[in-house]
Amino acid sequence: MSKPVIIGVSGAALTRAERDLLREHRPRGVILFRRNIENPSQLSELTADLKDSLPPAALIMVDQEGGRVARLRAPHWPEMPSAASLQTEAAALAHGRQLGAMVREAGFNLIAAPVLDLAFPSESNVIGDRALGPDPVMVARLGAAIAEGIQAQGVTPIMKHIPGHGRAQVDSHLSLPRIDASEAELAADFNPFIANSGLPWAMTAHIIYTALDPELPATLSAKVISRIIRGLIGFDGILVSDDLAMQALTGSPAERAVAALNAGCDIALYCPGDMAGNLAILQAVPDAA
Repeated sequence: MSKPVIIGVSGAALTRAERDLLREHRPRGVILFRRNIENPSQLSELTADLKDSLPPAALIMVDQEGGRVARLRAPHWPEMPSAASLQTEAAALAHGRQLGAMVREAGFNLIAAPVLDLAFPSESNVIGDRALGPDPVMVARLGAAIAEGIQAQGVTPIMKHIPGHGRAQVDSHLSLPRIDASEAELAADFNPFIANSGLPWAMTAHIIYTALDPELPATLSAKVISRIIRGLIGFDGILVSDDLAMQALTGSPAERAVAALNAGCDIALYCPGDMAGNLAILQAVPDAA
């Protein structure tokens, strides 16, 4: 058994306290960031230690899209272009294959890509060139090709940020976005996710869609998760929250994690790597059924 939680760790090697925490509380996996990655040999030692400390078949996750969202970087790993530069399905498939191969060889089995949010140039740059473009049909096709390439390398992709982040006018890392578009207008945002609803994982958006739930962001909204993500979009795979430490949300780390799981997320993601937050979440969350 394991907890339905993926957490961060503090540095380039596990501390004794972190190793004990992983073994005692058994999170589903760990996500690594630049603070955890120095070079291939160090990363190999860290991922081996993680696999030894985590439950069997644990998830070692990385947020690696190409462009400005990349944790594996030069000079040890190739710099890859942003999603906005990919214009054909062949290019997107090759991009996905390269991403998948790179992260697999580095010890990861779960990757937070592709981004299926639409490009809205007038809105927050938090998505910007991370988006594959403004056309829902093309985004759906290019995103599917990236996911296919990733899966061909034996790595599991996570499409994000369901049900759509592109219209947000503020960065959810810093504050809570509100999107006031009607449900009819939001249909375009949903379409890439509908087209890719058979993918195994999706990541939620910390955004209030006032036409869907005027009070709670999608990550914490049973209405949005049940009626839109599971219903209209038809996604029935594993739903992971975006990072619960982001300032779009309020409450303690444990309160956020419990709320996300109660709303319908399958996995709570908490990235900072602080021991207090990790322990509080793991103590608050029961083992997965």
